[in-house]
Amino acid sequence: MGYLSVFLIALLLHSACAQIELPQKEWFKQLHHQQQHRLRGKSSCQIQQLDAREPDRRYEFEAGYVEFWDSNSQDLECAGIHFVRHVIQPKGLLLPHYANAPQLTYIIQETYESEEFSRERGQESRGNDRHQKLRRFRQGDILAFPEGFTRWTYNDGETPIISVSIVDVASDKNQLDLNFRKFFLAGNQRSGGERREEWQRGSRGQSERQETRRGEEKWSNIFRGFDEGFLAEAFNVDKQVIRKLQSQDDNRGFIVNAERLRFVLPEQSREEQQEEREWERRQETEQRGRGNGLEETFCTLKLHQNIDRASIADFFNPRSGRITTINSQTLPVLSHIRLSAERGILYKNALQAPRYNANAHVAKYVTRGSARIQVVGPNGNAVFDGEVREGQLLVIPQNYAVVNRASEEGFEWIAFKTNDNAITTSLAGRLSAIRSIPVEVLANAYGVSREDASKLKFNREEATLFSSSKRGRQA
Repeated sequence: MGYLSVFLIALLLHSACAQIELPQKEWFKQLHHQQQHRLRGKSSCQIQQLDAREPDRRYEFEAGYVEFWDSNSQDLECAGIHFVRHVIQPKGLLLPHYANAPQLTYIIQETYESEEFSRERGQESRGNDRHQKLRRFRQGDILAFPEGFTRWTYNDGETPIISVSIVDVASDKNQLDLNFRKFFLAGNQRSGGERREEWQRGSRGQSERQETRRGEEKWSNIFRGFDEGFLAEAFNVDKQVIRKLQSQDDNRGFIVNAERLRFVLPEQSREEQQEEREWERRQETEQRGRGNGLEETFCTLKLHQNIDRASIADFFNPRSGRITTINSQTLPVLSHIRLSAERGILYKNALQAPRYNANAHVAKYVTRGSARIQVVGPNGNAVFDGEVREGQLLVIPQNYAVVNRASEEGFEWIAFKTNDNAITTSLAGRLSAIRSIPVEVLANAYGVSREDASKLKFNREEATLFSSSKRGRQA
């Protein structure tokens, strides 16, 4: 039986660990600041039409590839985000790098490690190499990466790792422009590795050919720009080693094969894993109950949480599906990067209530199945009305109303939100805005009888996930 794993990520934490201090008295001040930081230096969002998009650029490397959605599209530019998909092949190593903006990642596909490899790993030792913290992840994990964190990723399993990420370039943590920049400590751009043309399918089924712009996402090893003599002196090594450091003759790209990479990781028994989960639950409970807020260091801060577990769903309807959210209340590091995530599963033909996000843009990526989605703007016109399917991204601007119905094959998604405590307001159902309005007000507002106003208000007893039947049941 294989040992379940996804990949290893090392966050190279420097000798001085930055602290996050979030006193409760600063909460409202920060809530206001969260909205301000997204508007700085941005043009107005004049959204006329939205599209369900697939990535339009791919960069292929020796052991994987990375794909980008068009960051110059009106919807991504309005939201101030970039969206990226990584695929790392077995034994592939994404080289050490850091970025200029906070990033939130979801692991789509898991991988398994063979028993033989697990035994070999446990028998090897690197007793003097203890300057990193290795973290293991699996399918369904949400990973939070603050800006400037140096990290690398290794796939020690037998199947590719697939992940999608939102990069918040509009964050005040990024003091450059609204471009996503990776700073690599190794490797070089692989010549001929970029696909300059991709087929892009629009939201209404048509296909159009798009040519990517030259000069985008051009990365290189930052050590290449330094003088060999300076680096030789700084590292106290020969210049020949420095030439390797600068990857002068390396044409493998930024995801490379690393067949003999070995790590020593502590193995956990089932009892130990259960104890760790219990400890995490206690910690989360204590953090929510603290009167003086949160104070942690990046060295010890929890950076991931699994969002796929059905047992932690926020909303569940046995006939419709479930929705799970991860925000700064459940994963405190998100209060620093100011992002959150929502995992949704709708059964076939199920309906999610019309709703809007009061304080966040939403980047919704389809992980399985398909759905019909409608998005309506402030002028009452639908800016999107079409099918979205697996592998497509739909960006929904703040306060735009949205409704979706799953197809016969069901509908699953991961949604990233540009607020660590995103507020979603339903427009129908037991917890809706309509439910909070007096019947008399509804009757006068819509020019209907009091009986019809009562039906509008009370006919759906489900919270936010509706079955396909006409009569709602308790969610």
